[in-house]
Amino acid sequence: MPLTPEPGLNEVLETLSNLHPKKIDLSLGRLRRLLKALGNPEKNLPAVFHVAGTNGKGSVIANLRAIFEAAGLKVHVYTSPHLVSFRERIRLGGALITEKNLIDTLHRVEAANNQNPITFFEITTAAAFLAFSTNPADVLLLEVGLGGQFDATNVIQPLVSVITPVGVDHKEFLGNEISSIAAEKAGISKSNVPVIIGVQSPEALDVLINKAEEVSAPFFHEGRDWLIDSNHIFQGFGRTIDLSLLPLKGRHQIDNAGIALAALFSQEKFEISDHACRAGLKNTKWPARFQKLDPKYFKSPFPKAAQIWLDGGHNPLAGRVLARQLSELPNPTTLIVGMMAVKDFEGFLEPLVPHLEKLIAVPVPGEANGAKPETILKVGEKLGVCSQVAASVEDALEMISATDAPNILITGSLYLAGSVLRNIGFTPT
Repeated sequence: MPLTPEPGLNEVLETLSNLHPKKIDLSLGRLRRLLKALGNPEKNLPAVFHVAGTNGKGSVIANLRAIFEAAGLKVHVYTSPHLVSFRERIRLGGALITEKNLIDTLHRVEAANNQNPITFFEITTAAAFLAFSTNPADVLLLEVGLGGQFDATNVIQPLVSVITPVGVDHKEFLGNEISSIAAEKAGISKSNVPVIIGVQSPEALDVLINKAEEVSAPFFHEGRDWLIDSNHIFQGFGRTIDLSLLPLKGRHQIDNAGIALAALFSQEKFEISDHACRAGLKNTKWPARFQKLDPKYFKSPFPKAAQIWLDGGHNPLAGRVLARQLSELPNPTTLIVGMMAVKDFEGFLEPLVPHLEKLIAVPVPGEANGAKPETILKVGEKLGVCSQVAASVEDALEMISATDAPNILITGSLYLAGSVLRNIGFTPT
């Protein structure tokens, strides 16, 4: 059914989500058809940095955005999913797309699609390309949605391709073999386009390098072409940059910043000074990545020593990264966790167990495909963690405050993290 005149953004998005029976159906044919009907906006984009991988894609893009903007350049950004507002997915020249612009663009795309089957991600990606093509900018930072080879974003010709660490996630679509997952990610490699490869398992690295060689793409990877020492100093491409002032927490974020720098230094179109690199990295913002929350936002009377952390991690690779973060805290942590039903609960939770005092499982608000808290509780008990369930994050926090727990981590899903930020009045900028 055609869209009704001037509906609100949520109504438009709901209509578009019903155009295809499958939420995800990896293919490029439907999108290419739609883009042709729109006049091929994907061929009228600024220079593209195309970023794939399992974890760290958004953080790499956040670092690149901060650096380019510190250098005075106009930056378009496409990421997913969003935390609070769908508008977070599309940034035009440094600002979130306006609701009116987004609605108008979605109307144009829906009309051009002419009621043909298409997934929600495909049609919203087409809308993003249309918006980017009609607004001038210097660079587009483009995040792969899922996989790489058949992802809707893989219809562009990039300036640089980036592949962050590869791990197991989205098993229902990509399988659970690292080699096959890496092969999907490697599908963004293009002839004569630099490929930047973050830290990988040996198995994944072999696949990524083989693909780059197959398509005649120059490739650069951490450990060979750049290094980051124990003092967080990046060295590579004839450049030395101190990463110790990066505001994002964790060694993995230092590595992500290194990937961003390698991507910058591998190309010749943009000459970015060391000063701009340092200034940008110092001001990188990326919510829900081991983000510290002020206890004042919550009703529960936490002790002064309480630290509340929020992270959108949801797969085994993220679990290992979070475990490293928790190991640096002085006391055990109480975990509030809600996850989507398709995720690997045990793989995510197992690395965290040595650092936990208690686990409280909660539902992911508003998500029909969220896991039942009782299911997560059983996994926690299997892993030997004192586990409980609560009806919400707020209820879990009330249960914790009575125990004077000094460290609290809310995690398991970006959707859960988004609901927490929405409840405390977080406004994306």
